[in-house]
Amino acid sequence: MTRPPLLWEQHCCLPLNPHADVSQLARYARSGGAFVSVNVGYAPHSADDVRAITRSWRARLAADARFTPVSSVADVDRAAQQNAIAVAFDLEDSGPLEGDLDLVQEFHDAGVRTLLPTYNNRNAAGGGCLDAVDEGLTAYGRELVTQMNRVGMVVDGSHCGRRTGLQISEATTRPMVYSHSCLQSVWEHPRNISDEQVLACAATGGVVGITGVGIFLGPNDASLQALLRHLERALDLVGPEHVGVSTDYPFDVDDFNTELTLNPHLFPECFTGWGPIEFVTPEELLTVEEALRGRGYPEETVCAVLGGNFRRVAQDGWVRGDQDAATTPTRRLAPRP
Repeated sequence: MTRPPLLWEQHCCLPLNPHADVSQLARYARSGGAFVSVNVGYAPHSADDVRAITRSWRARLAADARFTPVSSVADVDRAAQQNAIAVAFDLEDSGPLEGDLDLVQEFHDAGVRTLLPTYNNRNAAGGGCLDAVDEGLTAYGRELVTQMNRVGMVVDGSHCGRRTGLQISEATTRPMVYSHSCLQSVWEHPRNISDEQVLACAATGGVVGITGVGIFLGPNDASLQALLRHLERALDLVGPEHVGVSTDYPFDVDDFNTELTLNPHLFPECFTGWGPIEFVTPEELLTVEEALRGRGYPEETVCAVLGGNFRRVAQDGWVRGDQDAATTPTRRLAPRP
């Protein structure tokens, strides 16, 4: 019997505190195994916040036989053979680096394998997708990309502004990703990316992970059909080698929507205008495999989209890219944005 393809969930969110219930990740359990990247911090978080979260979560995941904290693609493959859930971490902003590029290596050692330079609004690294004007990567942002390439951490353009995202594609020497982004050519939203960004990402060897957030998929439409519309557009643009799936599912979804309701002044109308935000759930993500088969896609495309493409990027991007990096000085402090 043929083994089911690996499922690769490139971004989801537990509550950002050291005591969050990591056992909720068991909702991704499936025959054939799964990889899950979990967010461990974004713009408001300090380096110490990230240290506390990664230390606690990694220890508790390691103590639970259902999960395998991973450092390499070989670890992911071993977990899949055991039908376990492989887990690594991601950062949704460079703010927790506190301007110290040496922390890229420290966070890599703690299990972080993907990092976004900016989260929605301009910071020391570059512009965000909600900025009225995106001035692009800063000099510090380019140094950050270079350091990530050296250390073995994948650069992610999700939440970045269009110009910043395109300049990441130019600056990186290794495949980049848009880990959790939908397409503007299917549904116009500031968080969605242009066809030009999709093509530039693919040119690096990278992958666009279509995300399961209702307001990015359509008019708060978190249906499988809406997800497939974005997937099929991306497949038409760049082919089956550069498309994946990534839900951005928040396991504290009710708390998230309560925050939106109580503090509308903190969120733009393009986020609050549809009421409580709907999300594709982990259980619904598990149905994408058969949905693609049902639409006539060949098995190699199904396997690539479900997880093979992100696995390929990890195989290239998670290993150290410059053996002389240890002797190369890094910039200690970020300039002011």
